[in-house]
Amino acid sequence: MIQDEIYLTKQGREDLEKELRQLKDVKLPQLIDRVAKARSFGDLSENSEYANAREDLAFVEGRIDEIEEILNKAQIIKKSNSKKGNAVSIGSIVTLKIKNKEMTFTVVGEWEADPNEKKISRDSPLGRALIGKKEGEQAEVEAPAGKIVYTVHKIH
Repeated sequence: MIQDEIYLTKQGREDLEKELRQLKDVKLPQLIDRVAKARSFGDLSENSEYANAREDLAFVEGRIDEIEEILNKAQIIKKSNSKKGNAVSIGSIVTLKIKNKEMTFTVVGEWEADPNEKKISRDSPLGRALIGKKEGEQAEVEAPAGKIVYTVHKIH
């Protein structure tokens, strides 16, 4: 079950819509064809290709349902303005300092989070610590290695 509050950036919504079109227009027809071909091979009880094709089809149909539900419930968040005094919120691009190192993250909803793209969920430990912070304030995060203190250097 998908939570009631879903937040997406405009780009996140576009990415999900693109994935949905790809699944519906390309993958689903291919899998339906694959199931039909596998069915023609004969005895379904010993037909591993048929079983695999049905499994793949069920997965894609489930993902389509999931994306449609996300898109129906999603609230689009706007990127925050860079006016002085703004606090970190969903959609903010934040540059943090830890010791002498700087890192930049975008705070997004959970369905868009992708650490490889420096997109952190507002529900992650770092995301929760950053929400509401202003430039110059510190955010503390408990990590397995101990407490990490980040300073909000800039909110873009």
